[in-house]
Amino acid sequence: MIGICPKCGLNKELCICESLAKEKEKIRVSGIKRRYGKFITIVQGMSKDVEPKKVLKELKTKLACGGTLKDGVIELQGNHKDSIKKILVKMGFQEDQINVG
Repeated sequence: MIGICPKCGLNKELCICESLAKEKEKIRVSGIKRRYGKFITIVQGMSKDVEPKKVLKELKTKLACGGTLKDGVIELQGNHKDSIKKILVKMGFQEDQINVG
C-alpha cells in the first residue's frame, strides 16, 4: 500500500515537499579550528523538512570523512569548505542559497 504525505496529501511517490523545502533553505557553511589544531566544517540552516540525516550521510560518503548532527547543525571532520557547495547543489539545493564563509 502506498502511503500518503501528511503535508501535501499526495502519494509518497509524487510528493514534492522535500524538493520545495530545499529551494527555501538558506545554508551557511563555515569552518572552525578545534583543540589540538583539528579543523571542522559546519553546515547550518537546514530545517527538518529537508531531513538533515540524509544530507549528513551523503556528505560523509562523498567527502570520505566523519561527521555528526548536533541540534540541526552538521559538523564534518576536516576542511571541506571548497568542495561542499558542489555536492549540495547536486543534491538539489539552490546555488545562490548556499553561503560559504
